[in-house]
Amino acid sequence: MSERESRAKGGPATVSSAGAPEMRGTAAALPQEALEIAAGYAFGGPALDLGALLWDGRCLPDAQVRVPLPMLNRHGLVAGATGTGKTKTLQLIAEQLSAQGVPVFLADIKGDLSGVAAPGQANDKVRSRAAEVHQEWAATGFPAEFYALGGIGHGIPVRATVTSFGPVLLSKVLRLNQTQEQSLGLIFHYADTKGLELVDLKDLRAVVAFLTSDEGKGELRNIGGLSTATAGVILRSLTAFEAQGMADFFGEPEFDTSEFLRTAPDGRGVVSVLELAAVQDRPQLFSTFLMWLLADLFHDLPEVGDADRPKLVFFFDEAHLLFDDASKAFLDSIAQTVRLIRSKGVGVFFVTQTAKDVPADVLGQLGNRIQHALRAFTPDDQKALKATVKTFPNSAYDLEELLTGLGTGEAVVTVLSEKGAPTPVAATRLRAPESLMGPVEAGALERAVTASALYGRYAQAVDRESAYERLHASRGAKGPDEMREATAAGERRGRHKEREEQKEQSSVVEQVVGSGMFKSLARSLGSQIGREITRSVFGTARRRR
Repeated sequence: MSERESRAKGGPATVSSAGAPEMRGTAAALPQEALEIAAGYAFGGPALDLGALLWDGRCLPDAQVRVPLPMLNRHGLVAGATGTGKTKTLQLIAEQLSAQGVPVFLADIKGDLSGVAAPGQANDKVRSRAAEVHQEWAATGFPAEFYALGGIGHGIPVRATVTSFGPVLLSKVLRLNQTQEQSLGLIFHYADTKGLELVDLKDLRAVVAFLTSDEGKGELRNIGGLSTATAGVILRSLTAFEAQGMADFFGEPEFDTSEFLRTAPDGRGVVSVLELAAVQDRPQLFSTFLMWLLADLFHDLPEVGDADRPKLVFFFDEAHLLFDDASKAFLDSIAQTVRLIRSKGVGVFFVTQTAKDVPADVLGQLGNRIQHALRAFTPDDQKALKATVKTFPNSAYDLEELLTGLGTGEAVVTVLSEKGAPTPVAATRLRAPESLMGPVEAGALERAVTASALYGRYAQAVDRESAYERLHASRGAKGPDEMREATAAGERRGRHKEREEQKEQSSVVEQVVGSGMFKSLARSLGSQIGREITRSVFGTARRRR
């Protein structure tokens, strides 16, 4: 039986009636501790093959370390210091998920994951690793789609409308404080109830400018405590944000996240690669945008319960950027989304350097762990190492020593078994990816993007009538220069009153936003144009298409 046939039948190891694994070749020579660890990974159902067990400095290829396919929606963590092989681990897992018909989303921070679409190249290192772990390596490319935020980079443009992005995520991107975030929520509420569609940033800027103008003062007083001063701060933040070239990320056609759930004609899952190399200098933006994608999936997908395979596995790279400087409310929303999205068939893997980068409420929900090597050069490194060790179950290994001695492409693994219980901690020499370990050539990537059936749907930005145009018309058809003057005037008024009203505003807005009436309104917002807007835990929204 070939290895590929063996995978489909549950792998090379089976479990005897005594509960110990029956394995080929060297099984009888394995130490008792290694046998017990191997028994924890002898799954009978479909699983992904991660690699072979490491014990006492030796690689034991007949003791395979695996993760059950149904458990991939129980979320996970891939961690380790820079250069230890995290990216190759993502590629290895993505390939096997695709092969078993599961779509995958990969955030490509460094621009080197596009190679998943092309067959790998055999060399001495690949052949040596395959032999060490008993892997029947075969160069294979996988079906892939390539995306880029706002079309900046090589990929199909991914955009969001301001309305669906919502006030909570936008506040994090704009770096607003809690009071300003609550005020922005009131502005969104006003736009929702007045049927003012916020498609792009100029729409939101136009609404704020109107509310700070002479004509809009009456409206402003009706929004429950929103002051001119705070509205002026938000307006200035939006203007600065646009000046940094951020407008391209917001607009239409808005990306439909159900595109990530597709399979290829041959039944393999499509690997969706979002290139972020071109925007890696804007970490607040791209990390928050990744959260929008996840929140949008959560908002739209139906409940499926425990399925035999995930609908999608979502890899959230550079996860620490999402949690840096996040408010408690924002972290609570992340934890709630991660907890609930599992029942919708989506598995989320956070990718970062150490487990301590992930808040405890989120870390506690990550059932599958792949920990690459850590460094211990400084007191802070030592502290992070000890904290990481405490997050693992009891182990037969000296984890502090092991984690600092792992080589590239080696990791400490513990996953959830088919029964949902943690498997024994297993030091693992990981398999080699079968696709290209590096980026594809730029010309080939560009051809793949333009040849995609999705390219025509999303490539060209559309600027239809929305809040900016409606307010422009209602204010006497002012030209762009006059609109800019009105915006500047609103900013000046805001700066003048900001100090006077700041303290008062904080308490008033907190009372309003915390009131039962506001929460009730936020759950049942409707627009004058007859299309209901409902907002989820992050304040994100999806209009009916």
